[in-house]
Amino acid sequence: MATVDLVQRLAELEQRVAALESGAHEPAPAEDADGGGAVGYGGLVSLGGGQVTWRIDVTPERALSLADRPRIEVLAALAHPVRVDIVRFLLARGPQPAAALQEAAHLGSTGRLYHHLKALTGSGVVEQDKRGSYRLRGAATIPVLVLLTAASDVAGQLRT
Repeated sequence: MATVDLVQRLAELEQRVAALESGAHEPAPAEDADGGGAVGYGGLVSLGGGQVTWRIDVTPERALSLADRPRIEVLAALAHPVRVDIVRFLLARGPQPAAALQEAAHLGSTGRLYHHLKALTGSGVVEQDKRGSYRLRGAATIPVLVLLTAASDVAGQLRT
């Protein structure tokens, strides 16, 4: 491979990494060859000091064919009130040190905090940055908001 090709490929990879780190995401094409339709979501939000855009479209067949374990881990991570409090705090305030998260979630011990952070980080919802603070993963921001909104809709909270 020529040096020019490598330089170009490196530049393209750097652009992709920058887009992923900023939370930007190109839409996945929703192929509807079988006429089964498409499911999609997206958004543009400014929360916690940053702006994130996201768009996903998939066929129902593809969505239902994905492995269950990763999505169940995400749902389980968000299925606890303390974890939702932590996520809500990170959405509103941006990256936070563990002490701030412990106070915001009204947890008496760091052990309980790290128990909840383990579930959130293990599922890919939250990540720890280089300074030791925790933040909502950029690529998870809009999907998490969609999950919480969809759950509110299923529960009847959005209908007047």
